[in-house]
Amino acid sequence: MNLLLTGTLLAGLLTAPATPTPTATWTVKAPAGGPVATVHLDSQGSPSVAVSRGGASVLAPSPLGVTTEQADLTTGLSLTGRSSRAVVEKYTTTAGKRLDRLSVMNETRFRFARGDAKLDLVVRAARDGVAYRYELPGAGAVLGEASAFTVPAGSTAWLAGHRRDYENPFIQYADVPPAEYQMPALFGVGQNYLLLAESALNGSYTGPHLVSDQGTYKIALWDARVPYDHGLTTPWRVMVTGDLATVTESTLVDDLAPGSQLTDTSWIKPGKVLWSWLAGGRPVQQSLESQKEFVDYAAQHRWPYVLVDAGWYDDPVTGERAWTDRTAEFTWIPQLVEYGRARGVGIMVWLRFSDFDTHDKRVQRFGLLHQWGVKGVKLDFIDSEAQERLQWYDGTLRDLADNQLMVNFHGSTVPKGINRTWPQVMTMEGVHGAEKSSNLTTSHLAALPYTRNEIGSMDYTPMAFQRPSRPTSDAHELALSVVFESGLTNLAGSLEAYRARPEAERFLDQVPTVWDETRLLSGKPADHTVMARRSGDRWFIGAGVSGAARTLQVPTGFLRGRWLVEVTRDGAAGLVREPHVVQGGALAVDVPAEGGFAAIACRWRPGLTTCAR
Repeated sequence: MNLLLTGTLLAGLLTAPATPTPTATWTVKAPAGGPVATVHLDSQGSPSVAVSRGGASVLAPSPLGVTTEQADLTTGLSLTGRSSRAVVEKYTTTAGKRLDRLSVMNETRFRFARGDAKLDLVVRAARDGVAYRYELPGAGAVLGEASAFTVPAGSTAWLAGHRRDYENPFIQYADVPPAEYQMPALFGVGQNYLLLAESALNGSYTGPHLVSDQGTYKIALWDARVPYDHGLTTPWRVMVTGDLATVTESTLVDDLAPGSQLTDTSWIKPGKVLWSWLAGGRPVQQSLESQKEFVDYAAQHRWPYVLVDAGWYDDPVTGERAWTDRTAEFTWIPQLVEYGRARGVGIMVWLRFSDFDTHDKRVQRFGLLHQWGVKGVKLDFIDSEAQERLQWYDGTLRDLADNQLMVNFHGSTVPKGINRTWPQVMTMEGVHGAEKSSNLTTSHLAALPYTRNEIGSMDYTPMAFQRPSRPTSDAHELALSVVFESGLTNLAGSLEAYRARPEAERFLDQVPTVWDETRLLSGKPADHTVMARRSGDRWFIGAGVSGAARTLQVPTGFLRGRWLVEVTRDGAAGLVREPHVVQGGALAVDVPAEGGFAAIACRWRPGLTTCAR
């Protein structure tokens, strides 16, 4: 449910001729402290924005404006009006860092004109960052943005090269080479961090990426021409800033997104998913008997879902890898759904984008899946942020909701507030994840909580214990079930690998996939993460390091009173579980190179020896 409380404080209507005005500067301040956005209009009528926090520069003056087919709205602008308001929103989500949200922002709207052409710049400032967007009236086409981000010199960067499916690794840079990079992008700026991101992208616009040049990161658009017919509101350009905990725990990207399009979300149920692709590939996806084994395991451990991946609807006669008129005839998915239903396990299925690329296909095929009783789908190989593909997302999200199907998008864009607007979106790929057989490093894993996973649920697919190529220790891998957030967590282990690790099974049986609260206890991008997430009256802690063995000092002051903390860590002969009773202070945990630990904390009482329920 969304509750919007808006207080509008008119700052006065300013009038000016449609010629450049003298240099002028305005500020937009976050409520109760936080960053300050400074909007400047120079003597040529070119606007810019800068961001500071605690008096320190976080973003140097950076250009603003758009170019349309009708006018160049990057220069020659005059301010014709300005108004301010407070925006306070309470809402709930179905996934994410915390389910209940409160957003408080100050907003200023700047009305610019150049002759008859008009451009509104809307700037918001919140405790955890600053954002802006443009609004244009009438009809026309955008040809590009002047929007860019000038990061102060000497900043450290954690960036991933631009790729249409967002599946490149994050790399730490002291000096960033000229190249194209994806958003989100993270920078260490003095004592602060700055995350560049986007919110509220849909089919009315087109996707962005960053082009770097000597500390400035310009927005480049996917489409060279973006038409609009009835006015245009662009996505938000988001700058999350603060200390590392503030940035990591921020929900600003969601806060800026439109409210939910659904009135009934009772059918949306996040949870753990037993996923067999990395345990056997296509042959396992084509075997009813193999999938029944996975259902039996899920039922034994009370994991709510099994996902059948690519291959299940390949034609058994022709080998055609596409949905055909015969798919409903030969598939055994309805049998598996019934088998799972009898055991309390829901079935999800993989789908290829090209088989669902029109509304008519989706109506018929989503309807059939719903009729069978399928709970959700994994839609793959979307591979574009062009305006026409974003319009496909818009239609597909409505069609999925009409058929009560949860969705995990793969080969896709990344979350940009999508779960707030469409609560059935449980997770998205858009990550260099566990499926990669090369160039998967713990330094990349230790950058993800502050970059890709900061902006929304991430389908990394952890727990592939059977893969010799994974860079993590067993305890580090187990910790990823907490370190990484995903409304549907696709767990990639083989049944044999799970059974060989009873302490991993014990932990995974208890860990949830949605959270009431998230806290970063300790961290440094590309070096280590210690993340705590609360579900009800228990806390789950996950930690992973990149590089050498060390002793992690885990602060426990957030646990008020006396608590039992059960730590599962790497031992000489495998995973071991150790209980600790803590009351404030720090808990020291030794971890090996590339190692980590997973823990459960519950309030201690006399005689309590375990947090298990």
